[in-house]
Formats: sequence, C-alpha cells, structure tokens
Amino acid sequence: MQYDVVVIGSGPGGYVGAIRCAQLGLKTAVIEKYKTFGGTCLNVGCIPSKALLDSSEHYHNAAHTFQTHGISLKDLKVDMPQMIARKNDVVAQNTAGIQYLFKKNKIDSFEGVGSFVDKNTIKITNNGKSETITAKHVIIATGSKPTTLPFLPIDKKRIITSTEALDINEVPKQMIVIGGGVIGLELGSVYARLGTKVSVIEFMPSLLGAMDAGLGKELQRVLKKSLGMEFFMNHKVTGATVEGEKVTVTATNAKGEELKFDAEYCIVAVGRTAYTAGLDLENIGLKTEERGNKIPVNDHLETAVPGVYAIGDVVKGAMLAHKAEDEGIYVAERIAGQKPHINYNLIPGVVYTWPEVASVGFTEEQLKEKGQQYKTGSFPFKASGRAKASMDTDGFVKVLADAKTDEILGVHMIGPRAADMIAEAVVAMEFRASAEDIARICHAHPTYTEAFKEAAMGATENRAIHI
Repeated sequence: MQYDVVVIGSGPGGYVGAIRCAQLGLKTAVIEKYKTFGGTCLNVGCIPSKALLDSSEHYHNAAHTFQTHGISLKDLKVDMPQMIARKNDVVAQNTAGIQYLFKKNKIDSFEGVGSFVDKNTIKITNNGKSETITAKHVIIATGSKPTTLPFLPIDKKRIITSTEALDINEVPKQMIVIGGGVIGLELGSVYARLGTKVSVIEFMPSLLGAMDAGLGKELQRVLKKSLGMEFFMNHKVTGATVEGEKVTVTATNAKGEELKFDAEYCIVAVGRTAYTAGLDLENIGLKTEERGNKIPVNDHLETAVPGVYAIGDVVKGAMLAHKAEDEGIYVAERIAGQKPHINYNLIPGVVYTWPEVASVGFTEEQLKEKGQQYKTGSFPFKASGRAKASMDTDGFVKVLADAKTDEILGVHMIGPRAADMIAEAVVAMEFRASAEDIARICHAHPTYTEAFKEAAMGATENRAIHI
C-alpha cells in the first residue's frame, strides 16, 4: 500500500499530525504498537493522571473545606476501585474519540511495531506476522518512556513508575516519590490528598528545576502546609530494597549522611527518555543522541534523511503533549508546502497540582544569566476577591517585562486555575504585548485572571491597585 505520509505512533504528536495531513489531502496511515490510540498521554499519562487529580481533589475538599462552606458530611470514605474505574472510563472515552477521528478523516491504521526497511518502506510487525507499506514521507512520533535508575530496579509492584501508580487499588499509609518534578509532584499529590504520608526525595536544591525558582519554593511550602508532604532536597538516592509489602529507600544528604525511608510504595519519577526501540533506524543511517536517546532533527523537524521527520518526545525540547501536537501540525503543513512556525519560547509549562503552576517565556534566572534588564510585577492571590471567595488564596502571578520597551518576557503563575490562565499570557506574548497592554485590558470581576492584570500593573510603574 502506498501512502503520502506514514506516522509511527499515535500519541498527541502522531494522531494530531496524521489528522492535519489528512485535512491537507494527503493519503495518511498511522502505525500503533498498542491496541488503543493516544500514546502515553491518553493511556497512562496526562489524561488518567488528571482524572485521579480531580477525584482526589474532590475528596480532599470534602474532608477539609466543605464544613467551612457550610456543607456537613458523615462517614466520608475513599472507594479506590471506583476511583480507578472512573479514570479508566475517562481514558476509554478519549481513546475511542481518536478512533472516530481517524475514521472521519479517512486515515488508515495498523496495529504493530513499525520499523524502517528503507526510508520509504515501513515494516509492520504484530504477533510474529509482518507486512510492509510505503510512503513518500514518514513521521516518527514514538514518544518516551519513564527513565529508570540502573541501581534501582523497577518491579512494578512496590518500586513503580508513573504507569503503575495510576492503578493502585488502595490508599497506602506511606509512599516515597523519587523526583520533585512535574510527574512526581502530581502523583504524590493524588495520594497525599487521600491520606497517604508522602515523602519526596529530590537530588536538586529546589522543586520544578526548569521553572522560575519562586514557583517551586511556593509550591513546596503549600504542599507541606496543606497536604503534609515531606521534602528531602539535596538528597541522592543510592538504592532500594523490597521485603514483603515494604520498600526501603536509602539516600545520602548534602553532608554525606545516609538516611533510610520506609513505605508501601516507591514511585520513581526522575524524568522520561525518548523511545526509539524497534524502529531499526540504522537501516536508514540514523543514530540517536547519546544523552537522552533523542533523534537529531533540523529546524524543520526533518532528520538527516530527507522525507523522514521526527516530533514530540523523541526530539529536542520539552516533553509536553501540546508541544508534540504543534510539531505534528507543523510537519504536516511543511510536507504540504506551507510555511508554518513554532515559537518554542512560548510553549507553556503546567503542573496540575493544587494550586496549579504555569509558566511561559523567560524565567528571572534566565534573564539574569543573559544580562537582560527587566522589571517585575507580582500579585498574590491572598489579595484576590475571587480567590478569597473560593478559599484558594495560596500563590501569586509574576510578570517579567523588558526594562526599556515594556514587552512581556515571561509570566509565572502558581494559584487556582493557573493552567487555564496561562493561555492569556501566551496570546499576549505571541502578539508581543507590553505589560501596560495587559494592565489596560478590562478583566471581568471577580475572576482569578484579575491577578494577571494586577501583576502587569505592578510591572508598569508599580500601579497595582489591590496591594
């Protein structure tokens, strides 16, 4: 079978890229090794974790804030099997949605592992059987897998990754999370809300190392205060052992002292690694990078082999579903002869804890490092009328603007609905808005987004009103 485009992988980058190719009139096929579409994000990542985050947040509020709101409950308890079942239903709805979209756009799909015979011929292997299809263009969108530590074997029972953490049918008394990044903090929050004592062990001195330093500092304070999570920063994990239903993790602190941590589960959340196994890249002369296993591409996401592209987690840049989606659309439009663009500096990062954390553009640390003169405006949610009404007063919004031109260079938020609010900042920065532009735009009252306006006013001649 001959295609214009064959996409290997059906995660956010793969399925979105395939749909855009089909929209542009290209005969398109997708190869997926698993029985369901959607990749990590829809099956064992973004979507199921958000389902559990929402469920656990409902329980936590019922247990800790409903009474203040004047709502009394009796015999409150967690039905973990039902919570997991609801999560699974959410996943099923989303993956079925992709199947519908493929049919709607007349995209052919193949189940199996896709590998290169040559740059235009792809072999599909499934349960020992194989077939080949050909394509003018190939898009590699095989995503990533959880990074493991060589001295910490994953048994998928007590020492687990984010994948297994989505299917624990009980509320553990204690849990260890190795890694203070996005994945570890989100999953740690789920179980801490349900009553688990969660200890986070992080090698670096701060949480969310890639984000503005103030965000990680504030999130650590809030998670400790509201959920009782413990944090052990500057600690290096050295090993772990399992005995029955107990896992013991050993680590050394900055002084070189060894500590031991006991729990029922240990989640290893130290990042993700590009997944290229089975592609047979050597058959077309491609090699992955030694560090991170990523596939080198040019500025147009094309590999060293003409007509072969790579997107998402298998290439440089942040491992984010929305980044992969934009890259899928970008490549589809390049293949069709259009001239799309992606501004990688304006891809937002989000952490779905509560409060949520969101960031776009340059951090203060980056601006200082490059020697750029900037001004800052910050507004705390404790001064927001809407936040007071919903009892979500932790966090702040910070706006960084060029000292001379007033152009917004970065926006960093931690607070209620920051994941949604960051979109306004992205739009503003795409159009190169100044802080004063945001300060002069009327924002509805009372809303959380007023905090963004107030922070922008603060960056504009210190004009914030409510602080």
